[in-house]
Amino acid sequence: QVQLVESGGGLVQPGGSLRLSCAASGRSLNYYVVAWIRQAPGKQREGVSCISSEDGSYAGSIYYADSVKGRFTISRDNAKNTVYLQMNSLKPEDTAVYYCAAVKIPGRWPPELLEYDYWGQGTQVTVSS
Repeated sequence: QVQLVESGGGLVQPGGSLRLSCAASGRSLNYYVVAWIRQAPGKQREGVSCISSEDGSYAGSIYYADSVKGRFTISRDNAKNTVYLQMNSLKPEDTAVYYCAAVKIPGRWPPELLEYDYWGQGTQVTVSS
């Protein structure tokens, strides 16, 4: 079992930055694909970014949704068993609950949202002036 806990959300003005953290316990995240997925009010969940595991078919791969390319950066700190999402140039449309999720062996790249086995509780990001 993998337990995931997100942190780092909050209220930020348009153009500002936030860094979200996804800390894991139970297993090493090194061997999991980890994603950041968001859900805005009244909208479906959207895969924002994901980073491949250290091994497996997709090792070395990173995915970004078109809506966040050039603004968001996903990274790992294996020593801290944590995955980060650095979010810059935030826009009001980035407002959502952000979840991290993990899957060990996805069937495709980027994985379908339904493939993720482990989910955190979410952290709210609000971009507003």
